[in-house]
Amino acid sequence: MNQETLKQEIRQLAAERNALILAHNYQRDEIQEIADITGDSLGLSMEAARTDKDVIVFCGVHFMAESAAILAPDKTVLLPRADAGCPMADMITAEGLRKMKQRFPDATVVSYVNSTAATKAETDICCTSANAVKVVKSLDAKEIIFAPDRNLGRYVASFVPEKTFHLWQGFCPSHENLLVEDVKKAKAEHPDAPFIAHPECSPEVLELADHICSTSGMYEYVNTFPSKKFIIGTEMGILYRMRKENPDKEFILASEALICPNMKLISLEDLHASLKTLTPVITVPEEIRTRAKTSLDRMLDVPRD
Repeated sequence: MNQETLKQEIRQLAAERNALILAHNYQRDEIQEIADITGDSLGLSMEAARTDKDVIVFCGVHFMAESAAILAPDKTVLLPRADAGCPMADMITAEGLRKMKQRFPDATVVSYVNSTAATKAETDICCTSANAVKVVKSLDAKEIIFAPDRNLGRYVASFVPEKTFHLWQGFCPSHENLLVEDVKKAKAEHPDAPFIAHPECSPEVLELADHICSTSGMYEYVNTFPSKKFIIGTEMGILYRMRKENPDKEFILASEALICPNMKLISLEDLHASLKTLTPVITVPEEIRTRAKTSLDRMLDVPRD
């Protein structure tokens, strides 16, 4: 089956199944192209909760589909590739987090949304890379357990020096792959291009950044900043929408190593098969779901600008 026929069948199946196709910003170009909505993990999960569709097809990784299932328990949530995991989310377990809480009983647990439902269930409040600083500033606690991303945790800690941080030593392998020498080389070759970095990058890389922000922040920055060229320090999938929305601008990936194999697993064929069979279904046990939802709800209650 050629790609155009496959796309037509996917759209037809989505209509028949009353399904909403969501795609993360790091997905393959052709998956982003066919999706009803693209965005970051939490934004997409909130779209899942809002929609009147019966089926949510989440083109992302496992914890993202879990988040959709947490926020939309009445929907059927599909993840076209059950083996699409997140190494960083897998670097922490609920048991490990419970032990850390015992070591620091006065600390409030802040977990990045890039975590499993079981981790969220042991969490006081979740955060995204976009709102992490605001979430931590909203807390009365003087002591914070931040999990699982040590790089995002260090970045947030720099804004609240009055608080003590206990960092879980997790990280995103794709962002860790971006090295200082890669950035310096890109900046030397493109001196007129600002370097935009995701806070999942190492502290040494962030020191070289002209701007640090989440994926949603990156779209806004490149759309509005008066430059015709940008060096991008996050997963390569983000370039699809940047180029689509800004055809007159040039985007340079800071390193060819900025690719997440898990985010690239889902193909059009996988999406087609998932819609056809309504599998694999992602569910979260109710006892874990309700506790995990509380940590997400607390985050959503933090006032926005």
